[in-house]
Amino acid sequence: MEKTLLRKIKAGKLVYGTCITSPAPMWPSIAQRSGLDFVFLDTEHIPLERMEIASMCQAFRAMGIAPIVRIPSPDPYRACQMMDAGAEGIVAPYLERVDQIKELVGATKYRPLKGELLNKVLEDPQQLEASLKEYLENWNRGNLCIANIESVPALDRLDALLSVEGLDAVFIGPHDLSISLGLPEQYDHPLFEEAVRKIIQTSREYGLAVGIHFSETPARQIRWINEGVNLIIHSSDLALFTQRLQADMREIKESAGEGAIQFSSSGDVI
Repeated sequence: MEKTLLRKIKAGKLVYGTCITSPAPMWPSIAQRSGLDFVFLDTEHIPLERMEIASMCQAFRAMGIAPIVRIPSPDPYRACQMMDAGAEGIVAPYLERVDQIKELVGATKYRPLKGELLNKVLEDPQQLEASLKEYLENWNRGNLCIANIESVPALDRLDALLSVEGLDAVFIGPHDLSISLGLPEQYDHPLFEEAVRKIIQTSREYGLAVGIHFSETPARQIRWINEGVNLIIHSSDLALFTQRLQADMREIKESAGEGAIQFSSSGDVI
């Protein structure tokens, strides 16, 4: 199936997704009916194994939904494994150095090239012979290379990090960023908002798409869309289920009244 997500974000369109934590087989069709462009599959914090991720990637791609996988650490070999499994995009967490971004570019844009030759190409892409360049472009067409920017050191080196050729997008990690700023989960704090704006504005200056992930109400997503975010990563299957179930149970209990129903010894309602 043709990869279209990269084309959409290069055209400046808003694209919509959510985090899927469960390999349950019904989720892909539910995601499709919800009008999602992509799903975010997180192997950094969620205990999903390689075989599960491969099955999930194939199922979502069959529904026309792009699977984006976050790997546990900035590891180009793990990134290649996830691309082989069917990921359309790779996110590497907590990137703070230019060499980490270059390695991620190598894994997503120059796969299956490896070793010394890859390192030379990453330093100077013009070294590629025309036939090999064409082969690699076709092999990796539509792949997304996405950096998680979520720390003060990354903020301090933002221009150097985001100017690496081959990077397509930035995911802002609000929780880790707030911790790094010394403002744990203070998402309305002026310093946190200033940092997010800096990342958004710098990403836009380098022609990169940018997203931020929250698991609360859509209000935060809408607010940051108005500030320039165009990768909309709203909540997760686990958070949405928890929030809705808790709200429904409160409503049911308030309507019925706690302890209002009594049962006989036989189990019949009195």
